[in-house]
Amino acid sequence: MGVERVVMMSGCPGGPGDANANWVTTSWPPETQTILRYQWEEVLIPYWRELVAYSTGLGVGKLCLELHGHQNVYNVGTLLRLRDAVGVNFDPSQLLWMGADPLAAIAALGSAIYLVHAKDARLEPQALARDGRIEIRPAEDVKHRARNYVTLGHGHGETWWRSFYQALAAIGYDDVLSIEHEDLALPPLEGIVQSVALLRRVIAAR
Repeated sequence: MGVERVVMMSGCPGGPGDANANWVTTSWPPETQTILRYQWEEVLIPYWRELVAYSTGLGVGKLCLELHGHQNVYNVGTLLRLRDAVGVNFDPSQLLWMGADPLAAIAALGSAIYLVHAKDARLEPQALARDGRIEIRPAEDVKHRARNYVTLGHGHGETWWRSFYQALAAIGYDDVLSIEHEDLALPPLEGIVQSVALLRRVIAAR
């Protein structure tokens, strides 16, 4: 098929003996460190080494992991633990809700960025102040969530997206900006039209 890169998630194993995924997000209680060692050393690293060897043999040279919540690889630091095997599908919206700075992450990842999603997130001030960034309400409950995925420009303005594009250019990325529409407040076609228009203005202004 001529596919040279595939986008995926890292996965999130359970701890020893667990039946379900276990996304460890704190360093306490101490058992969390035992779970993390098991996940990384006994499951994730061996799995990805084997999968990379397999995919390379099929001509797929770039496995692009999206930094996403409820995955073991969810930020720059965790991606770098697998850097000898994989690269990144860079989606700024995930880092935004987790409190990271996508522009700083771009600089840190550099050539590890294999593909980019153009996707925005809006932090909702009242719900955020009340409950913080960890959000378990369904995506459809837009009114009460602390964060929502939105059309480009509805979370961060054109100036921010221009800086985003410039940060990518600074590391030599000159490839696809794949629009991912998950804005439940706008019909997909309208959201895509607005997103394309914003990106065209951003690119033209470089």
